[in-house]
Amino acid sequence: MRQMLALLLFTGLCVLSQPGNAASASAPGLPHFERRGEATQLIVDGKPFLILGGEVKNSSTSNLDHFSRKWPLLVRDNLNTVLVPVAWETIEPVEGRFDFSNVDGLIKGARDHDLRLVFLWFGTWKNTFSSYVPAWVKRDQQRFPRMQTADGRGTERISTLSAAARDADARAFAQLMRHLKAVDGARQTVLMVQVENEVGVIPESRDHAPDAEAAFAQPVPAELMAYLAAHRATLNPQLRAAWEAAGGRSTGSWTEVFGEGSMTDSLFMSWSYARYIDHVAAAGKAEYALPMFTNAALIRPNYEPGQYNSGGPLPFAIDLWKAGAPALDFLAPDIYFDDYAHWASEYRRPDNVLFVPEARGGATGAANALYTFGALKGFGFSPFGIDERGVQLAGDPSVGLGTGGDGDPVIGALYGQLEQIAPLVLQKQAEGKIATVIMEGSAQRSGRGRIGDYMVNMVRASGPDGNVDPASRVAAMFLQTGPDEFIVVGAGDMQIAFTTDRPGPPIVGIESIDEQILKDGAMVAGRRLNGDENGQGQSLRLSSSDAAEAKVYRVRLYRYR
Repeated sequence: MRQMLALLLFTGLCVLSQPGNAASASAPGLPHFERRGEATQLIVDGKPFLILGGEVKNSSTSNLDHFSRKWPLLVRDNLNTVLVPVAWETIEPVEGRFDFSNVDGLIKGARDHDLRLVFLWFGTWKNTFSSYVPAWVKRDQQRFPRMQTADGRGTERISTLSAAARDADARAFAQLMRHLKAVDGARQTVLMVQVENEVGVIPESRDHAPDAEAAFAQPVPAELMAYLAAHRATLNPQLRAAWEAAGGRSTGSWTEVFGEGSMTDSLFMSWSYARYIDHVAAAGKAEYALPMFTNAALIRPNYEPGQYNSGGPLPFAIDLWKAGAPALDFLAPDIYFDDYAHWASEYRRPDNVLFVPEARGGATGAANALYTFGALKGFGFSPFGIDERGVQLAGDPSVGLGTGGDGDPVIGALYGQLEQIAPLVLQKQAEGKIATVIMEGSAQRSGRGRIGDYMVNMVRASGPDGNVDPASRVAAMFLQTGPDEFIVVGAGDMQIAFTTDRPGPPIVGIESIDEQILKDGAMVAGRRLNGDENGQGQSLRLSSSDAAEAKVYRVRLYRYR
């Protein structure tokens, strides 16, 4: 039964306790964030909630009959939360006339299958373009002007400076949130809302319409300069470097403050998008104050803004978004590229909780999910295209989605493990007794990390076929349950040894490794692994088959001379 797990999952574990600096217990309210010990966690129905999510493809939910066949697949893959689009054109096909039948159908389907939802508001923009706006918006370019290229050509995206478009979007979004409160305020099937999707400008780095050119030449808004001055010490290093390289001015045009180049163009667009989206989000929150966020399409390696979405909440622009869109609770990265650990870490900041709404699935996604929950104490992870056949984007092998069939059995197996130990994961996040070691790419020959008094030393191991994949992405998450005891969850084939640099006997041995089979929210003891199975007391081996077998490991260490 989902999310109804015993708090005593392991022999010898204490009952889940509330961290010392957590908010005091209160009656369940709206989903919200609370700082609990060393983690900021999503609170749902009065308790911390770990989102084991998946995002469906863009058009999947446009027809309820089509999508009705997908619900069992999502249940099979052990999701507890599904990210689904809600398009402006769907709910307001005629200006001022609203149709929420699609929204209501999605909520009913989720309830029927014991799932939660995150709504993705495809309003003015989706993946830079204004392709999900109603026809009455698309056709009226006088009322809803477009962004322009440098040579004066229009583009398929509405201007960030259009007050008419902003206000129309805000009215529609407010109506959606008002309806959600009416039909779901008590049940809270919908946990959060993403406002717009992967905004930005391509193929140029900013809007060149006459009003945008005028705004770009004007002084940087005083409220933004005041924010930057007040937060100088904690600004993104790239942003601060650009500002200070241009003289660290307190006033001036965009190029005078941040210098020449595409990064300044992107900062200008970031502020424009942030102010627009803040207006939309604030209108929605005034009706129903669910947590809200927007997402970033990351720049590919060695790309310049404009080659990819310029103006989104990229790492160097997060501070502008924090200043310009206070109605958003957090900003989220969509991560399809390698170097996942770097990209995800950019969004774990004291002023930003970590949620990954779009990512690769399969074995790569499983390792990334463990890194999100363990190393970065994130509250949610969500592979894209969870409901459809795996694909690759534009023939790029670095952006594989899914695993080649409907759904994602690899993610499903991992989620099957995590849903049963979610209370322990959340507890250890709060206590700061959780870590994940990840290996990414063929250049990384070994992985190393720390948990408690011990160093974790990881290498890839041969898989079920007897071969070692030098480019595989593998990860192991460690949950410390005692001074020398850990629950270990793996993704991939790897071998792990332990060392220490702390005072005391210098050599680390393995006292015992016990298989733990997860079943119905409890742990069933499996084999004790010794001798050949633990390298004669020297190593722990994890296999890519462990998740499918619902298997984790309890490891006890000791030290000697």
